[in-house]
Amino acid sequence: MKPGTGTGSHGGPGTSRGAAGRWGVDFGRSVLVLRLGPAVSVRAGVRTAATTAVLLLAAAAVGVVALGSGEFTATPAEVLRALTGEGPRAVRLVVVEWRLPRVLLALLAGAAMGLSGAIFQALTRNPLGSPDVLGFSTGAYTGVLVCVVFVGRGYPQTAAAALIGGLATAALVYLLSLRRGVQGFRLIIVGIAVSALLSSVNQWFIIKVDLQTAVSATIWGKGTLNGLGWPQVTPAAVAIGALCVAVLALGRKLQVLELGDDAAAAVGVAVDRTRLAYLALGVALIAAATAVAGPISFVALAAPQLAHRLARTAGTALAPSAAMGALLLMVSDHAAQRAFAPTQLPVGVVTVSIGGLYFVWLLARQARR
Repeated sequence: MKPGTGTGSHGGPGTSRGAAGRWGVDFGRSVLVLRLGPAVSVRAGVRTAATTAVLLLAAAAVGVVALGSGEFTATPAEVLRALTGEGPRAVRLVVVEWRLPRVLLALLAGAAMGLSGAIFQALTRNPLGSPDVLGFSTGAYTGVLVCVVFVGRGYPQTAAAALIGGLATAALVYLLSLRRGVQGFRLIIVGIAVSALLSSVNQWFIIKVDLQTAVSATIWGKGTLNGLGWPQVTPAAVAIGALCVAVLALGRKLQVLELGDDAAAAVGVAVDRTRLAYLALGVALIAAATAVAGPISFVALAAPQLAHRLARTAGTALAPSAAMGALLLMVSDHAAQRAFAPTQLPVGVVTVSIGGLYFVWLLARQARR
């Protein structure tokens, strides 16, 4: 990993001569280059990398506090010792076996939501473009409800059903928006309409099932991490990790798409194919998170915007958005467990309460523009 600093006048683009004697473009800011092989490298601004690291450390710190909180309390030092396999057996049992899976799932699901929100906000070029506003989260929930009613509940089944429901909803929204090219604002309006329709379908499913299933589906539909354990961690980590690698494999094409279809095509990007690839990955990410914790609202909406303001990037910041999503969901879940103790609220109740205010502010800000 090596930093490169810009020397263009007034922070603008210029040229600089590297150690190998080659001339290159200088974008006026420090850049970190991570070489993964002879032909593969990852570039990130120093501020972007620092923002991502700080957000991840903050999420980890909240996780340590959450691991030590509850009826059985433990100090941060005791939690860290338990995580390394040391300390009293009772502390290790509570911290590692009972509480750690929930913390890991909060971090994984939050990162998936933040990354998915960043993808859709870049594709629509609109801060309102997130999977919960576009209806993809609702569609994933519809798929899960169908699976619960007719097949049964288990992570492989619910994950597949959430993916199918999300992709079907995305295809419907995309086709209904496909008129003289896909426009971001039209995509959002159609997504809101489809989401309202699917919400009615979801309510119909809940009314038709037996009482016990209806209560369970209603609570889970608010978004909750209650009752989750180690059996859900491994498949969620594998699925979300693989999707993150797939997003990384596409390189910086998302930032190019933000410049507009004409500009992206001019530099050799296959616009329609690339957009569909990002659309599928974004839906898959939110489906994986929904299969774990239900349709948690507003994390995917707020995380990319907050990360963008902290990192001060020119376009979408994928890594900071994922880290911010992990932090937001971790903080929200800790608040949901402790704010009204001993009662544990679904984490979606907290994210809706906070995110609703942010959504109103964002709508007002967009209307002024």
